[in-house]
Parts: sequence; C-alpha cells; structure tokens
Amino acid sequence: MAAAKTTRRILVPGPVIVGAGPSGLAAAACLKEKGIPSLILERANCIASLWQLKTYDRLRLHLPKKFCELILMPFPADFPTYPTKQQFLGYLKAYAERFDLKPAFNTTVVSAKYDTCSGLWLVKTLGLKNEEEIEYVCQWLIVATGENAEEVVPEFEGTKDFGGPIVHTSSYKSGEMFREKKVLVVGCGNSGMEVCLDLCNYNAKPSLVVKDSVHILPQEILGISTFGLSIWLLKWFPMRLVDRFLLLVSRFLLGDTARFGIHRPRRGPLELKSVTGKTPVLDIGTLAKIRSGHIKVCKAIKQVKHQSVEFIDGKVESFDAIILATGYRSNVMSWLKETSMFSEKNGLPRKAFPNGWKGESGLYSVGFTQRGLLGASMDAKRIAEDIEHRRKAEKATHIMPRLVTCASPLAQP
Repeated sequence: MAAAKTTRRILVPGPVIVGAGPSGLAAAACLKEKGIPSLILERANCIASLWQLKTYDRLRLHLPKKFCELILMPFPADFPTYPTKQQFLGYLKAYAERFDLKPAFNTTVVSAKYDTCSGLWLVKTLGLKNEEEIEYVCQWLIVATGENAEEVVPEFEGTKDFGGPIVHTSSYKSGEMFREKKVLVVGCGNSGMEVCLDLCNYNAKPSLVVKDSVHILPQEILGISTFGLSIWLLKWFPMRLVDRFLLLVSRFLLGDTARFGIHRPRRGPLELKSVTGKTPVLDIGTLAKIRSGHIKVCKAIKQVKHQSVEFIDGKVESFDAIILATGYRSNVMSWLKETSMFSEKNGLPRKAFPNGWKGESGLYSVGFTQRGLLGASMDAKRIAEDIEHRRKAEKATHIMPRLVTCASPLAQP
C-alpha cells in the first residue's frame, strides 16, 4: 500500500508570496526593506522559471533596461541598453542575493482560501514528490504568479494527423533543429515575430500566421526607444494624438504593413493597450525579412492535415513543423478560492490599473498590471507600504487576528 501523506500546518509571521518570478522577488524585497519577513512559495526549482526554463536563447529585453529594472536595484551600468536573457537572469539572481531572498522551491500551491473565523489565509501546498502536504497560515497573501503562468495551446482540427513536431515557444530554444525545414509559426506577437527571425538565421523557411490585426512599431525612433518616447509624449499630449504620431512615424519607417497581410487595429497602439492589454509588436528586423520574402505571411488556420495546413482563404501549404507562439495566461483561478478580486474569465484583477493590486482581507496581487516589470515594481512598493501601515495600526490598537483553532499543530517556519 502507498504511504499516507503527512500534513503539517505552519504559521507564517509575515505575508506568503506565491511565485518567485521578478514580481514576487520585488514584493519580497520591498517588504524586507521595511523589516517585514515573508515566505515565497515557488512550484519550480529556481527563481524566474519562465525566463530560465521557457524562453529561447536569442531573447533580449525588448524595452530599454531602465524600464525593466526592479525596484531598489538598478541594472549594472555596463549592461547594454537591451540586456540579453543571460544578463537579465544574472541580474535577478544578484537581486535575490542582495535581499537574501530564499524561496521554498518545488512547492506547488494547490489551494488558498480565506478563513473568516480566524481572519487568516490557509495556503495548502504539495512538495516535489507529492508526499508531504503543508498548510501555511498567514495574515496576508500576495499573488505573484503573473499573467504568464500557463501556456495557451490552441486546438486545430486534424492536429493529430500532422505527423511532424508541434511545439509551443516555451519549448523552443533556437532554430538549429529546424535547419532547411518549412516551419509554420502561429501567432504574430513579439515572440512569434522573433522566432521567425531566428529561424531565418538557421536557413529555415518560416511562414507566419496572422489571425488578427496587430500594431507593429519600430523598436526605436531616431535612436530613441519608442516606448520611452511614448511615455514622455504622454506627459504633454493626449493619448490619441500620441497614437497618431506613432502611426505616422511607423508608416514612414516600416511602410504600410497591410501590403504584407498585416492589418492594423482601428484603435491606436497606446489606446488598444490601455483598453485591452494587447501589446504592440516592436520590430527588431522581422519586417525586413517579410518584405524580402524570407518570411511568408498566412491567413488563419482552417485545419491541419498530414504534413500540411489549410488556411481560411483555401490555400494549402506543406510544412515540416509547427511552432505555437500563442502566449500564456494566468492560472490563479485554478488554486485561489476567491472570485471578488480576480476575474473567473481570465484570472486577472477585476479592477483596472492602477487599482488592481489590492483586494480584501489581506489579499494582494503583483505582476498583473499588463505593464511589464515597471508595473510590477509599482505594485510591490504599494503592497509593502500598505502592509507596513496595517501592521503599525494593529500594534497601536492592540488588535491582532485570531489564531486558527484546529487539531493540527501550528509550527513556525
């Protein structure tokens, strides 16, 4: 007979943070600066698992480093404007060391719920081998699993008949294994565009599925970051006027993308990002390959056949492999037993930025702003300040949450 699982209950004196990505690290660092201990729970065996385990080799930050550094610690001065994947990971490791952040790795949160009787959060976890169950008890719960916790893998008719490799970009490292092959890349976001460019560097023959309209902007305008320039312009001009400027410059620098089968949305890039969270693509050379014919643009997929794909315009093309650049989604609703703060539809906070970081009963979120690492740092700062304020108020009034009364013993971590 299999051995019975053992269960322990541990009282955590500070917040529990779920997720050891950049957002979770930033929240823990801000708390530590205020003398507030925290416990970070991470299902993987490392920090920033998405970056370490599920990104391709040639990846660089698409935004200048000053917009991607975490709060309390800038990037090294000798880093390039757009740090590489390895440089960014080195920065995150140095960040964790500087603030002495030691997550509990290989710890999967299976449920988290608020106990109204005790006024505390009960966070149930399973260890690496699923042999030990631990329930952490805490006054504050910080959700830091982010917008990109699980891969989005669409289903197409006939996928099982394809006969070749079909992989998500989370498993793609480089174009080495696709040399001289015809590859269909599904998804025209930043990842899909860059994977196509990478495939070209390995003499593969990529085609790009463009299902929806998308804004493509130059990464820089006259040597200035398009993102940075946009932020500066928004301080002085309304969003729609800045959008018009960006589209005018993009038309001049990149040409009419509709000529290549890539149509722009009706809303401007900044307005679309604000309303829907959809990020514009920053071109790093892919459009030039499309223009030269090295990358073909295809319509949406109708069905997959053996070694070929039929598109909605009736065309049928043969391919050796399919790469799904279809992104990620939140997994919060699979373990958080709460629906007032997070939407059941997409697992994101119901309140729009900048008000989505705080819920009720000591629940917080960091890294769900759809504004990258800059937004995560803003959330981390707000959360630490709010918890510090609440701790001081409780001490001043001598009001503390009631301890959980149960048969299981409470232990200190």
